[in-house]
Amino acid sequence: MSGVKSSQRLAFQRAAVARAVGAEFLGSALLAALVIGSGIAAQQLSADVGLQLLENAAATAAGLFALILMFGPVSGAHFNPVVSIVDAFFGGLSWQRVAAYVPAQILGCCAGAILANLMFEETAVSISTHDRATGAHLLSEAVATAGLVLLIFALARSGRAALAPAAVGAYIGAAYWFTSSTSFANPAITIGRTLSDTFAGIAPGSVLPFLLDQVLGGLIFGAGLVWLLYPSLTTAQAADVVVPATDDTSRAQPDGTQPDRASARN
Repeated sequence: MSGVKSSQRLAFQRAAVARAVGAEFLGSALLAALVIGSGIAAQQLSADVGLQLLENAAATAAGLFALILMFGPVSGAHFNPVVSIVDAFFGGLSWQRVAAYVPAQILGCCAGAILANLMFEETAVSISTHDRATGAHLLSEAVATAGLVLLIFALARSGRAALAPAAVGAYIGAAYWFTSSTSFANPAITIGRTLSDTFAGIAPGSVLPFLLDQVLGGLIFGAGLVWLLYPSLTTAQAADVVVPATDDTSRAQPDGTQPDRASARN
């Protein structure tokens, strides 16, 4: 009998993990479609570059808010390898889940870029020629990613994770303007945006420097600031990044038992 219950529990957990990984793929795809699609629309509708950026930023901020609400209860709504890795470093996510999340996030962003191109009757894949690898842009990416990580984990560690959808959307919308790079702050979206030679694209030659600065900013400066400013963290708080995920592994198991909140994210 215990063997049957164990098998049911394992199947239950595998299904929840599959849903979470699928949510990261879909959320990342919609994020890339949102960023690139709104950039193409802004470019088509407005001649002024400043107005184009305003339109792109506003759509991204509002859309990101909605996406986190949509997918947060399933996967945590990371959509960003840096966030997933920092979450694992602080004990909120297993490294096995990170290994599944990161490819899903990258593939999702690539799929979303293609979708955006097709929705605006562009070539499905058009490699961007927009070179962004300047010193100011790279500094901006380190700052933007560090700020994003600090924001997310500050909310989690202070018991305000429910504010993450609005706060993350507002931060990214603002970072479009206070950084010269327009705040990619995400390795997955950086890779995806190479596939669209439009307003929001980035040339492949600029990708590696961007990725290095995002990793440096998020994993060293961002995580370091979180550790310095918010040194205490409970297991329950660690599991609430970006928003509390309520997948089936956090509910009663087939045998009626309640799992530990942290292990439900593994």
